[in-house]
Amino acid sequence: MATDASPVLLTRRRFLNVAAMGAAAATVSACTTTSPVPTLPPEPQAQPELGSYDIMYGPVFDGGYEVPAVPYRKIDPKFLRQIVPDPTGERPGTIVVDTSQHFLYLVREDGQAIRYGVGLGRAGFEWAGRAVVQYKREWPKWTPPDEMVARQPELEKYSIRNGGMPPGLMNPLGARALYIFQNNEDTLYRIHGSPEWHSIGKSISSGCVRLMNQDIIDLYSRVPGKTPILVTNGLGAPVANVDPTGTPVDAGVPEGSTLLGRVGRSWL
Repeated sequence: MATDASPVLLTRRRFLNVAAMGAAAATVSACTTTSPVPTLPPEPQAQPELGSYDIMYGPVFDGGYEVPAVPYRKIDPKFLRQIVPDPTGERPGTIVVDTSQHFLYLVREDGQAIRYGVGLGRAGFEWAGRAVVQYKREWPKWTPPDEMVARQPELEKYSIRNGGMPPGLMNPLGARALYIFQNNEDTLYRIHGSPEWHSIGKSISSGCVRLMNQDIIDLYSRVPGKTPILVTNGLGAPVANVDPTGTPVDAGVPEGSTLLGRVGRSWL
């Protein structure tokens, strides 16, 4: 009896094993069909003058704060800091924000520019023209204007009456802010930092022009007094000043900011 039963037992085991293998193969096939392996962007190429991206976007200890590293490999390489042929035709030392491409250029000598990727909020599209960076501030305080507080009552604790939001990693202006003036008046237009690296290259719901904190720290260090700025919706497009009163995102320049001075009339 035992001899006759053995082949039956082995056959049954074999059947079960084959069935299990078939089920596993079907599962793998289903996963392959519904969840393809994501295609990663090409590894960005660092430039000797700027250093490696691991260092460029690594963690930064600055002003008593630890700025987290940026997972730069998850960002389209064109939005990473790099030196490019200058496409703007502006004078060296000029900042050019091209809102149509989500790029900020700092024009250099010898036909070059440092290009940074930016994220744009609604206010970032509501102002264009020529102006000057009149103030800049490390780890700025942020004060939402009363119009914003009226729309978002939870911001009342940071209102003008309550002294604004203290500097820090969660502050909407990030590690640095550049304050743009025209004809000696605040445009309420800001170029500032942000921890939201995933917003770079995109149009977001609020803010002006935001850079990754590591990039705004770098740009800030390169911006001297009387730095002219051009904001345009396309390089080569006619430049016309736009009324910036649509969506203010900041109530004013905080105390303690560095006054950079006025720009010559030839720039305006």
